Amino acid sequence: MTKITCLCFVIAAAIPAWSQVEPSATGGPVTLDDTRMMTPPPISGGVYPTNVGSETRSNLISGGIVVTGAYNDNILADLPEKVSDENYSIVPTIALDRRTPRQSELLNYSAGFTLYQKTTELNGVTQSGSAEYRLHLSRYAVLSIKDSFQQNYDLFNEANPFTGVSIGATSANAVYVFPFQNHLGNVLDGGIAYQYGRNAMIGGGGSYSIQRYSDIASIPGLDDSNVGEGSAFVNRRIGRGQYIGAVYDYDRINTHPVLTSTDTNAISGFYTKYFTSTISISVMGGPQHYSSHDPNSGITAASWTPAVQGSAGYQTLRTNFAASYSRSVSGPSGLIGAYLSDIAGLQAQRLLTRRWSVGVSGSYALFKSVTPNISTANPGGHSITGTGSLERIFTERFRAEIGYSRIHQDYGNFGAISQLYPDANREYASVTYQFSRPLGR
Repeated sequence: MTKITCLCFVIAAAIPAWSQVEPSATGGPVTLDDTRMMTPPPISGGVYPTNVGSETRSNLISGGIVVTGAYNDNILADLPEKVSDENYSIVPTIALDRRTPRQSELLNYSAGFTLYQKTTELNGVTQSGSAEYRLHLSRYAVLSIKDSFQQNYDLFNEANPFTGVSIGATSANAVYVFPFQNHLGNVLDGGIAYQYGRNAMIGGGGSYSIQRYSDIASIPGLDDSNVGEGSAFVNRRIGRGQYIGAVYDYDRINTHPVLTSTDTNAISGFYTKYFTSTISISVMGGPQHYSSHDPNSGITAASWTPAVQGSAGYQTLRTNFAASYSRSVSGPSGLIGAYLSDIAGLQAQRLLTRRWSVGVSGSYALFKSVTPNISTANPGGHSITGTGSLERIFTERFRAEIGYSRIHQDYGNFGAISQLYPDANREYASVTYQFSRPLGR
């Protein structure tokens, strides 16, 4: 009953800052008028769009299928020897986008399976989905709530042309230290933004996420996690396309079955500049206090640290570029305790001709434990990933892609993945079929 009560409280808290009064860089037309304010990246979250050569459409039902074949020279299993394998995935998708002047509903779901030629114990079903609802309570107030989940989705799961770089803080919970371990993740968040003056806005929100792994017992140092977050912001427009403000953020990070709990509090100021409706930069920074506790040993670690983040986006009909960086105390997915994290990501795509495009993406994550006295905690380490791709558009519905990905990991005593064989390379080829139909026709 206590858990149910807490969950209901979190959902209620989430209802009050994922929403926005004017569509931002997360999608839809962006206008720099002098009436409605925008919610800048430090408070809106989401991802920059990555597709080039097409316009965003709404009020339609769409679907498709992605078929991928790949070769991995190291499947990053916690084994005494390096193992290579081929894998194949078939993932159908379906989506609904319905919008009216007052509300919108967005639904996305994909489910398929991944098969390995030799390492059959890694075979499994892959699924992910999201649902988002937005309601304009008035002309200048928007309420939003969103839920998303992933099951058995890993770093090298399949070619996915619809991912993007976060326009807010890059979450440490999205960095998978053991990327081939089957897991289930879910994130519930929501918020409200209210423009109470011509150049003034306030808002707040909350989120609750879980991460569950299927085989923790066989991998020492791997742990499940629960993360709750609450935030409030003040947003001021100081000029055409220029915003400043302040954000308060509280996080509660719990891990289990190895029990640890971490509380963080941060107060940050931000500045965002929209040079045009598709080009923007944002910076944010301030003090963060953390307190991490191990109930088994009674050890508590607490201190202050600077927390910063920044992002930049550039989108045109032929070129998309996005980059982000964040530094804060957080709880990386799968690791025990709390860590000072430095996370950077970038993604770029260029339309060479009407039919050909190239893309590159990369990420860097560095973690340093702030609870070194917890004997079961990993001291920390780093992950580096990179992908290059070439895409050919045959028709509006058919496209094909080839690419190469590489990952490097170093986490000290965290199993054979970082001690013996820290590098993995993957070559893949995929074919995508997509369709869309206007609603009501």
